[in-house]
Amino acid sequence: MAQVIASRRGPVTGTAKAKPRRPFLLDLYSTAVGKKYVMAITGIAMMGFVLFHMIGNLKMFLGASDLNHYAHFLEKLLYPLAPEKTVLWILRAGLIGMLILHLHAAYSLTVMNRTARPVKYQSARDYQIANFASRTMRWSGVIVLAFIVWHLLDLTFGVVNSQTNAFYMEGDERLKDVYNAVIYSFERPVVAVFYIVANVLLGIHLFHGAWSIFQSLGWNNPRFNKWRNAFATGFAAIVVIGNVTFPVAVMAGILEKATY
Repeated sequence: MAQVIASRRGPVTGTAKAKPRRPFLLDLYSTAVGKKYVMAITGIAMMGFVLFHMIGNLKMFLGASDLNHYAHFLEKLLYPLAPEKTVLWILRAGLIGMLILHLHAAYSLTVMNRTARPVKYQSARDYQIANFASRTMRWSGVIVLAFIVWHLLDLTFGVVNSQTNAFYMEGDERLKDVYNAVIYSFERPVVAVFYIVANVLLGIHLFHGAWSIFQSLGWNNPRFNKWRNAFATGFAAIVVIGNVTFPVAVMAGILEKATY
């Protein structure tokens, strides 16, 4: 009888069916270390963009023609190898992708931390190490994200700024009137104040991010803390001061509308 049952079951093997392995990068990203790497790498890329974006915009102080030609140069990157604005939009798409990864990694790490410690602290936390910048990281990030959305609607798509899609002719070139679009935007006190507040919060976010990058990548050492602090402070200060000069100069009448 046992022989009949065995024959019906068929041969028995000692190997189990292996589950398909995920790609290495996805496997790494599923860990806390991988998410920290993603936050650090995307953070470095976005810090570079914020810095060079601010430096490019300083051309406002050289006059309307300089800023508008700079904007025209960005639209014609690699032209005629690529159609106008193509490379610019590829760069924008890459930045948006990095922002999404940055946000997802931050959210995932928060969930992982809460899951690892479901019971809240029973006493007040010691914030000697977790300073003001780190404690406000989430809120500053949310407000900066709202500012990015507004900034795109204001000076990229022109949804809330009628001057953004204006053009003028300079010789044989048709240039976008970026200069007057910026002036029009900051002539609205509410927008100017929001821009200043958002950039102060951006500075707080950048300070903590620049400090944390070294730790996330495993490059931290107590001997270098002084230099990390100096770098984080200096970088955040340069970006904030540079960006805040634009609305302040417009409201003070230093920068005025250009006529062509």
